Amino acid sequence: MIFNNYICAVDIGSSKISAVCAKVSGRKIVELFFENAPSKGVRQGVVINSIDLVSCLSRVLSGLKRKSGINIKYVYTNLSGSEVAAKHSHAIMPLAERGNKVISPYDIQQIVEQARVLGSSLEEEIIHQMPASFSIDSKSNILSPVGLYSHRLEVDLYLIYGKLSAIQSLTRVVNQAGYEIKDLYFSGVATAACIFNKENRQGINVLCDIGSDITELVIFKDGLIKAIEILPIGGNFLTQHLADELKIPFELAEDLKKSHASIGDSGNIPEDKEILIKKNNVYKPIKQKLVAEIVTAKAKEICEQVKAALDKNISVNDAVHNFSCCGRIVFVEGFLETMENVLGISVRLARINNPLLSAFNNKSEELSGQKYLDYLTALGVICQALLDEQPHILSSGQPAKNPLKKFAVRLKEVYREYF
Repeated sequence: MIFNNYICAVDIGSSKISAVCAKVSGRKIVELFFENAPSKGVRQGVVINSIDLVSCLSRVLSGLKRKSGINIKYVYTNLSGSEVAAKHSHAIMPLAERGNKVISPYDIQQIVEQARVLGSSLEEEIIHQMPASFSIDSKSNILSPVGLYSHRLEVDLYLIYGKLSAIQSLTRVVNQAGYEIKDLYFSGVATAACIFNKENRQGINVLCDIGSDITELVIFKDGLIKAIEILPIGGNFLTQHLADELKIPFELAEDLKKSHASIGDSGNIPEDKEILIKKNNVYKPIKQKLVAEIVTAKAKEICEQVKAALDKNISVNDAVHNFSCCGRIVFVEGFLETMENVLGISVRLARINNPLLSAFNNKSEELSGQKYLDYLTALGVICQALLDEQPHILSSGQPAKNPLKKFAVRLKEVYREYF
């Protein structure tokens, strides 16, 4: 079975590797194939053991090849964790010696490139660049100045970048597994592309992705990224404290968290209610109320860190229109309610809302129930690739074209909303 076009996206996380291969016709997704497996060799988004990670990645992509029948050679992947950061870069450019001139797309390209260079570093690789606003003469906060007259043009460019060493390590892992990276996306941006749609364009919208060992917070304002925060805390924080307090193995604590933990007021749990766990081939009773108290205390710590990050980036006068949360921890009983209580705002479970994927929501087994959470980032990467002006859709079995026109692709972000 040979497909003419495909996009393969791989989400490399600390707990799992999820991959999706999309059969593409034009700019439409006509078929999806899924594969995932536990991940080894990654901690807080950073490669710490390339041998283990190469083995895991090879296993996942080999499985995806068998399912899809596509000879996958090139992949789009993600970067996350402590190796990702963001900053603003400003540039000013005179347009005419005297008088004014009409601002052209070429002028936009020039000043964006100037701001990019000013914000670049030899130790960093820019992953995304987004003009936050333009200014012309005395007027500021202009989203698209093309066609306007001005004597001077100024840009505030928002840059998301990763450490060059981290990107080189990731690239080497993918190459050793037998594949090449076509493009790289920040995980938070990709996931947001999957769950936000045109209805989330106005006001402040927040994505909170709670992974196993990091939490990514991406804050949008009127369709543009306002800030990102990466917190070194995740679902494993709860599991580890359960393991430490109850003196049980981490894997057993993880099963206990998934099957019996609840977050919130434990006063309703009877003192004599117990859970039987198997340790060293012996069944041991544990008070369910104690489990709830441990998990609740640590869940509140996660929520409080999220609140502190929000307060740092959002003015007290700004209202959050949409706060979407994803990650396996959200299915622990009472977590979303606890998040709402700590933040003081409505919190909703993240759902797939990108129209490119709407046809598959009720048709694919992998996107039903809770399973879709495993693939949010990989699906978002596919959506981002399809939104490029000249999408890097790969012909099956054909050599890839060199994607050196990346800047021209990125420039389109001047004119379109981010999600």
